[in-house]
Amino acid sequence: GRFSIATGRADRTSTPEIQQEELELNAPVVLSNGAMVYDYEADRCLVESHLDGDAPERLAQLCRVFPDLAVEAYHGEEIYVHNPNAVTTTHLTKVGGVQIPCPIGSMPTPWIKVLLEQDHPYLLAVQAHLLRCWGDSFEAIFSNPYLLELTAKGCHKGSMAARAAQLLHIDPRHFYCMGDNQNDLPMLELSALPFAPANCAQEVRGWLAARGRAPLGHCDEHAVAQAIGILDSLY
Repeated sequence: GRFSIATGRADRTSTPEIQQEELELNAPVVLSNGAMVYDYEADRCLVESHLDGDAPERLAQLCRVFPDLAVEAYHGEEIYVHNPNAVTTTHLTKVGGVQIPCPIGSMPTPWIKVLLEQDHPYLLAVQAHLLRCWGDSFEAIFSNPYLLELTAKGCHKGSMAARAAQLLHIDPRHFYCMGDNQNDLPMLELSALPFAPANCAQEVRGWLAARGRAPLGHCDEHAVAQAIGILDSLY
């Protein structure tokens, strides 16, 4: 079979982790929460989307309404930040990115994706406002309670994972996904058999329960191996 990953991380922040974990991928990967499909074997981008040209002005308006909002804008391999907070510092320390402080109006474009950062109740209000005003232009999906990810409309882990499968001529009946957070739900919805670990977000647990499915074991208890075992029994 083919094995790949779909991550919220950009190329520059995902590559070191792939190398550290010594992952052997034999299919293109989905990066930037569904903004890109990248082929590591050929070392080239296969699909890339960008937020539209109105994104900077809309984001500036959003920050005027929500002045405590922190922003990470991804332009190529560079990460530009506006009004960074503790979430920004923690996130970029974790993924290994270098932040470039910059006013929103001075950030170079186009943007592959944007991260909005604050506590969860604040971001819920931000998400509702953004989708109400510009829902036809943005996907706004949580990757964890403190990170709200913006990509171009229609570009998320589900659509790009499906695109990668199409490039490999994989029948949707043999397309399987595993995820643990809200940004994985568009992908899990396309999975012939969706999998999630026991330590998944409550939103994912509820989504599984509504479909009569239970999560596997915890990530630290080899949940991926459990999913592979189930697929082995099917094939």
